[in-house]
Amino acid sequence: CTHYLFIVVVAVNSTLLTINAGDYIFYTDWAWTSFTVFSISQTLMLAVGATYYLTFTGVPGTATYYALIMTVYTWIAKGAWFALGYPYDFIVTPIWLPSAMLLDLAYWATKRNKHSLILFGGVLVGMSLPLFNMVNLITVADPLETAFKYPRPTLPPYMTPIEPQVGKFYNSPVALGAGAGAVLSVTFTALGCKLNT
Repeated sequence: CTHYLFIVVVAVNSTLLTINAGDYIFYTDWAWTSFTVFSISQTLMLAVGATYYLTFTGVPGTATYYALIMTVYTWIAKGAWFALGYPYDFIVTPIWLPSAMLLDLAYWATKRNKHSLILFGGVLVGMSLPLFNMVNLITVADPLETAFKYPRPTLPPYMTPIEPQVGKFYNSPVALGAGAGAVLSVTFTALGCKLNT
């Protein structure tokens, strides 16, 4: 029971650290660049925490449980946007669950082999997370128009978007995020395992 309570505590804190990672849509001028950078930050928080508790408990399914807590807590926290008057389809919650399921699957399929978890699980998380989160950008209704209509309240007026700029990563944010994630997530996953030794 204490083990699972600790999982909840760390998952909630991970969510607090990544709570704005789903808000790349607010950075209208640089949404695609922000998406790439935030994909890596989300991969870090998911891979390290989920791997740590997955290897700590040794029970496949723990990573998914960890991601579920992050997701639910994010839904609750994002309720603040409703209070600020943002429309429902403009509130973006990062999608961690499918990537966490792949992490669990890699651990289970290799009979709890930590090295396979690091290599296969890490690559799967890093490559899949940007792909799943692109759904967020696709489903948001006309982000530029909405950003003008609902400027981010924490930004000063001079930072309110004026016109869309083409960022350096504009052409392929998913490919860049997945490529960087596939490499970095192996290190993140290894760090999660290392925390148990």
